[in-house]
Amino acid sequence: MTILVTGAAGFIGHALTARLMQRGEHVVGIDNLNPYYDPALKHARLANLATINAGRFDFIELDFADHDALDAALAPYELNQIVHLGAQAGVRYSIDNPRAYVQSNLVGHLNLLELARTRQSEHFVYASSSSVYGNSADAPFRVDARVDHPVSLYAATKKADELMSETYAHLYRLPMTGLRFFTVYGPWGRPDMALWKFTSAILQGKPIDVYNHGDMRRDFTYIDDIIAGVLAVIDHPPADDGAAKPGGSVSPHSLYNIGNNQPEPLGRMIEVIEEACGRPAIRNMLPMQPGDVYQTYADISAIQADLGYAPTTGIDIGIPRFVDWYRAYTGS
Repeated sequence: MTILVTGAAGFIGHALTARLMQRGEHVVGIDNLNPYYDPALKHARLANLATINAGRFDFIELDFADHDALDAALAPYELNQIVHLGAQAGVRYSIDNPRAYVQSNLVGHLNLLELARTRQSEHFVYASSSSVYGNSADAPFRVDARVDHPVSLYAATKKADELMSETYAHLYRLPMTGLRFFTVYGPWGRPDMALWKFTSAILQGKPIDVYNHGDMRRDFTYIDDIIAGVLAVIDHPPADDGAAKPGGSVSPHSLYNIGNNQPEPLGRMIEVIEEACGRPAIRNMLPMQPGDVYQTYADISAIQADLGYAPTTGIDIGIPRFVDWYRAYTGS
C-alpha cells in the first residue's frame, strides 16, 4: 500500500511517516519546507527518516497549494490513502499573516480533496484542530458540539476544511476522517510551541512570557499517543452506510478528538519543565493574547468507543522526554 503524507517534514508528519515505515508501508511525503520556523529542523527530521531501515520513503519538496505541481509530482504513484497533515500552523501568526492561511489551509486543502476524488482514494484523513472550539464553556469539548465561533483565522480555516470535506464525502462518497488534535508535544516538536520556548529560555536563564497571568489550561497530548490514534483511524475508514458518524455526518465522514482528556494548568506545565531542566523559570506575567483560548479539553469518548484509543502518557513523563531530546538536539 502507498500512503501520501503531506507535511511529512513537520512534527506530526515526521512521527507518522516513521511509524508507517516501521510497519512496512511505502510513504510518499510532500512538504514545502517553508521558513515559518527554522527549516533546519525539518531537514533534520527528514535525515532521521532516512535512518529507518524498513518500508520505503519517497520525499518530494513542493507546495500543495500549487495544484499543477502537485498533480504532476504525484502522477507516477498509485495512492491508496491520503493523510493530509500539512498546513500553515499557529494561532498567533495568523493575526499578521492571514493570506498564508487561506493559501495553504483552504486552497491547499481543496487541492488534496480533488486529488482524493480523482484518484478515488480509499480513505482521506486530514488534520483539523482543537482551536475550532474557540472559547467554548462546554467542557470537555465534544465532536458533536457546534463550533461556529472561532477566535482566530487559523481556527476558521480548520473549520472550513471540515465543511469542505463533508461536502466531498457527501457528493463523491469518499471516506474521510478529520482529526482535531489537542496541543501535541514531544521529541522533534515545533519551536513556536510553548514547551520549546519555555525549555529554551529556562536553560538559558532567560524569562518566559506567561499569558493570562498563568491562568490557562491545555490538554497536552504526547506525540506517541497522537500517532497511535492516527494509525487506528487510517486503518478504519468510515462506512458509507447512512448511519450518523462522530461529528454528525450521515455521509462517510467522521470527526474525532485526539487528546489526552486531561487539561493541565499552565503553571503545572512550567513546574514540570523546571524540574526536568533542573532550574527555575523567570516568569514574565502578561495578559491574554488575541486569538488565544483559556482552555482546551478533549472529550475522546467517540474515538475510544470506535477505535479503542487510550492515551497513556502524562506530562510528568512526556515533558522530561522532550527536555532530554531538546538538550541532545541543541547541545544545551
